[in-house]
Amino acid sequence: MNPNLNLLQPYPFQRLRDLFSAITPNQQLKPINLSIGEPKHATPALIKDALVNNLAGLANYPTTAGVVALRQAISAWATRRYGIPALDVEKEIIPVNGSREALFAFAQAVVDSSKPAPVIICPNPFYQIYEGAAFLAGAEPYFLNTLPETNHAMDFSSVPESVWRRTQLVYLCSPGNPSGKVMSLEQWQEVFELSDRYGFTIAADECYSEIYFDEATPPLGALQAAHKLGRDYTRLVIFSSLSKRSNVPGMRSGFVAGDAKILEKFLLYRTYHGCAMNPAVQAASIAAWNDEAHVIENRRLYDEKFKAVTPMLQGVLDVQMPDAAFYLWARTAMPDTEFAVKLYRDFHVTVLPGSYLAREAHGINPGENFIRLALVASLEECVEAANRIQSLNQH
Repeated sequence: MNPNLNLLQPYPFQRLRDLFSAITPNQQLKPINLSIGEPKHATPALIKDALVNNLAGLANYPTTAGVVALRQAISAWATRRYGIPALDVEKEIIPVNGSREALFAFAQAVVDSSKPAPVIICPNPFYQIYEGAAFLAGAEPYFLNTLPETNHAMDFSSVPESVWRRTQLVYLCSPGNPSGKVMSLEQWQEVFELSDRYGFTIAADECYSEIYFDEATPPLGALQAAHKLGRDYTRLVIFSSLSKRSNVPGMRSGFVAGDAKILEKFLLYRTYHGCAMNPAVQAASIAAWNDEAHVIENRRLYDEKFKAVTPMLQGVLDVQMPDAAFYLWARTAMPDTEFAVKLYRDFHVTVLPGSYLAREAHGINPGENFIRLALVASLEECVEAANRIQSLNQH
């Protein structure tokens, strides 16, 4: 077996199940789960209809690059969303089966393991796929702590020169998980200049880009930032998804876009990897990328929940409204695992301990004494959960 498999740590939700394994929650209360970022809003009918109406496509082998119509729909969406010139549908876009599998596979294709001690840099706390992708690619993950004191920014100036020289890939997540922080143009410029200097590739995870609270100011995207700075997309690839945007996490549909030379090799890798998108899913994806009405309604539902719940929790937790995404990242007065256990046991509400989303790096675990709440349940359930958290803190 690949010895690097032994480096993989249990996923946060497995650790949460283990934490709760001997606990019986309060059976007098209805369970409310805010631990996992799984969208619960209804899947739009236009997407379901397109999926059902194209089931005949199951009789055909799909191509890894997907149909031209899907890549055209993605290119048109990116131009509308980011104000960038049309992406080349032959060279700059590849449909993928959700951003998760692509984020993992990308490291396998990009990292040159023949070079000594390759490094992949990622934020901390982080999406655990980044760490697993690094280990399985034969690279060392290097974590940059993102803290409230530094506005949840990755401090690239803290990375030693010796690490930069070995760095081949940097994972960025904006809007961030779990903080919801959006990178500024100045922060993008810094990382672009570092990429120019050291030659590493940037993997920009933008799966939360369409969950935000002001229709007039959508989050800045990586391709958009490059365009604003007068750059091309050299060594830059973005990862986007329909899961959160369109409430279709089970459809597994997204795309990667950016550097044509990198995507040419990534497409070759994927051809062998056997990850072509289901033709019916491609048809449903075209419908989703071509429609914004359901996305605007989706944002309205999240905005309603955040505006109701955040003020309720601010009386008992150190928590602020995020820039974007659907998480609240709240500091607790007690250890995060203890808070999660008490809340589950006494009030039947499940949240994720922040320490499970991070690793100890540079002397601290930056997730300790934080909890992540995913406001994916209904408005009524989210408000009820906030009421129960208030009750917990009054005990």
